[in-house]
Amino acid sequence: MKKLFILLTAVLISTVTFGQSKTAGVHIYNPEANAMADLKAATQKAAKENKHVLVQVGGNWCSWCIAFHQLVDSNAVLKKTINDYYEYVLVNWDKEHHNDEAMKYLGFPNRFGYPVFVVLDGKGKVLHIENSAYLETDEVDANGKKKVGHDVKKITSFLKGWTVAAVDPDTYKPKAK
Repeated sequence: MKKLFILLTAVLISTVTFGQSKTAGVHIYNPEANAMADLKAATQKAAKENKHVLVQVGGNWCSWCIAFHQLVDSNAVLKKTINDYYEYVLVNWDKEHHNDEAMKYLGFPNRFGYPVFVVLDGKGKVLHIENSAYLETDEVDANGKKKVGHDVKKITSFLKGWTVAAVDPDTYKPKAK
C-alpha cells in the first residue's frame, strides 16, 4: 500500500511538473491588462476599419490557449485571415484575474472552457461565442490515436463565417442584371 501511494504521488508530481513546463515562461496574455479598455479600443478600431473583433479568452496557464495562439502565429493563412477581417484581442482569465466585467460583457464565454472565442461587431455587440473544441482536429496519427491540436480548415471556416460581409444580409441579395 505504501509503495502504491509513493508511486501515485510520483506520477502526480511528474504530471503537474510536465503540464506546467509546457506553458512556463510563455506570456501571451497580460493578466494586468484592462480587458474592458482593450475591448473598447478594439471595437472602435474595428468600426473604423469595417472589421469585427475576435476575442480569445484564456490564460498563460492554458496549454490549449498557447497552442492556438502559436498556430495562428505560425500559419500564414490564419494570420492573414485574422488581420484582414478582425481586430484580435486576448482577454486573460486566471485564478487571480477573473475579469468579471469583461466576462459578463462577453456573455460569460468561459462556460465553454478555454480558449474560447467571441466575435463582436463594430458596436461591441456579441455576435457569436465559439467553443474551441469544435475547432479541434479530427486527424489521427499512425497509431490510430486522435492528434492533439486545432484544425486550420475549421478555424478558417469559423473566421470567414463571422466576417462583416458574411453577416451582412446585403451580401446575399441577388445582383441586379
